[in-house]
Amino acid sequence: MKTMSSAESYSFLNKNEKILADSIISDTKPYALRAKSKVAIKKIITRKLGSDVCDFIGKYLQDFRLFDVLLCDTRDKDNINLYQKESFQAVVNLHEVNHYRRINKFLEAVNSRLPEGGLFINTLETYETRKQRILQKLPKPLNHLYYCYDFILHRICPKLKWTKKLYFKITRGYGRVLTKAEILGRLYSCGFEVLEEKTIDNQLYFVAKKIKKPTYDMGPTYGPLISLKRVGKNGKLINVYKLRTMHPYSEYLQHYVFQKNNLKKGGKLKDDFRISNMGKLLRKYWIDELPMVINFLKGDMKLIGGRPLSSHYFGLYTEELQEKRVKFKPGLIPPFYADMPETLDEIIASEMKYLNAYEKKPILTDIRYSFKILKNIVIRGKRSL
Repeated sequence: MKTMSSAESYSFLNKNEKILADSIISDTKPYALRAKSKVAIKKIITRKLGSDVCDFIGKYLQDFRLFDVLLCDTRDKDNINLYQKESFQAVVNLHEVNHYRRINKFLEAVNSRLPEGGLFINTLETYETRKQRILQKLPKPLNHLYYCYDFILHRICPKLKWTKKLYFKITRGYGRVLTKAEILGRLYSCGFEVLEEKTIDNQLYFVAKKIKKPTYDMGPTYGPLISLKRVGKNGKLINVYKLRTMHPYSEYLQHYVFQKNNLKKGGKLKDDFRISNMGKLLRKYWIDELPMVINFLKGDMKLIGGRPLSSHYFGLYTEELQEKRVKFKPGLIPPFYADMPETLDEIIASEMKYLNAYEKKPILTDIRYSFKILKNIVIRGKRSL
C-alpha cells in the first residue's frame, strides 16, 4: 500500500517553524493510520499545553479526518500557506496570538484555507491576565513601575502612528499586550464567528467558525477620538464622533456580546467586557459624548432626540418605532433622561411617546423635555447606568 506524505497526514511546526515530528508512516489500512496519528496529535498538544487544553481542543476535532486538520505552532502567515492541500476542515495553532507580526493578515490566511463552517482554534494571553502575572511576579512598588513600562511599550507604542514602525522593527511583533475584546473583534472582522472561549491555566483559548470572507478593515481606529456608523435621518448612516470607551475592534462584537449577556436596566449591555476602565468613567459623566457637538454643528443631529443607534441596536426596535425614528434627526440628549426607562420595552415606549409629541408640536415638545431632563440630571442626580 502507498504510504502517506506528511502533508497528507498531518503537519506540525515548532517554535523555529520547522517540522516538529514526522508523520506516522504505516503500510496498514488508512483508518488505522489515522487512529494512531490522532493519538500522536493528543500527545503533542498535551506536551505543549497540558491535558486540559488537549481535552478542550480534542472535542472539536474528534469527528474530523486526520488529513483535514492542520496543527501548527507558528506566528508566520506564510507557514499557513505552505501546504499543497487547498483547504482544511480545521486549523489549530498552538502559538500565542500575542506574538503574531500582523494579526489580521494571519487570520486572513487561515480564513483562506478553511471552507465555510471550518474551525480555527488558537490561544492568547489577555491584558488582564498579563497585568495580574506582572503584579504578582515583582514586589511593590517595582511591580507597578514595570507594569506601566510594559503597558506603554507593548500596548500603546504598537498603536501610535509615530512609534509603530520603530516598535515592530525592534520587537518584530513579539509579546504584544492584547485585550480579549480586540482579538475576538479581529476574528469577526476577518470572517469568523466565535463558538466558545475558555480560560485554562491563565490562557484564553477560543474556537471560531468561518462564516464569510474577511472584511479587510484597512482603517481600524485606535486613537481617543473615534467615528462610528449610526442610523440617521431617512435611515442614512452617519459618522458619529465620540471619545473611545471600548477596546479596538469592539464594534464587531455587538451581536456577540448581546447574545451572551442581553440587556441590563437602562437598555445597556450587561457585563460588557469591551468597555475599558477609563471608558466606564467617561460614560458615567457623558464625557465620551462631547465630540457629538461636531455632529450637531454639521447638522446631522439636533439637541433633543433619540440616541443615534448602531444598525444592530436599531434592529431591536419595533418596526413602528424604526419607521417613526428615521423621519427625524437623532439627538444629542435623548428622551431617556426625561423618563429614565429601565427595560428595552420601556425605552421603546419612551421614545415613541416623545416622537409622537414632537411630530405634533416640535418646538414646545423639545422645550418641555429640556426642562424635565435638566431637573432629573441636576436636581435628582440621575446618571447613565
